[in-house]
Amino acid sequence: MPDIHETTRYSVGDSEVRPWGTWRVVDTGRTFITKQVEVNPGHRLSLQYHEHRSEHWVVVAGSGEATVGGDKVRVEAGRHVNIPSGVKHRIHNTGDTPLIFVEVQLGSILDENDIVRIDDDYARS
Repeated sequence: MPDIHETTRYSVGDSEVRPWGTWRVVDTGRTFITKQVEVNPGHRLSLQYHEHRSEHWVVVAGSGEATVGGDKVRVEAGRHVNIPSGVKHRIHNTGDTPLIFVEVQLGSILDENDIVRIDDDYARS
């Protein structure tokens, strides 16, 4: 069995401030990462996909719209979104309070560099 550090590049407590809000790692395992993500009002994440992981989002506060593949889904507290590996996705806070969700990443390689951005409001590559 590989060491967790061979496949996971996160530690509990890791966090980043992004132009759209913040994320913080709350748990890690050999094949999963759990983050709390907060999206500021009016902001959205890049349209992106991941080659090595799937994601499952559970919205705990706020409201917005999630794009998964070609579908757009209204989200609010208690709603969840499943994103298979390789599927384009993003979330947009359309409300006037922070949109907060718990993100569970599942995969054989869990690394923040596993992001392929297709469209980004903040001109990141």
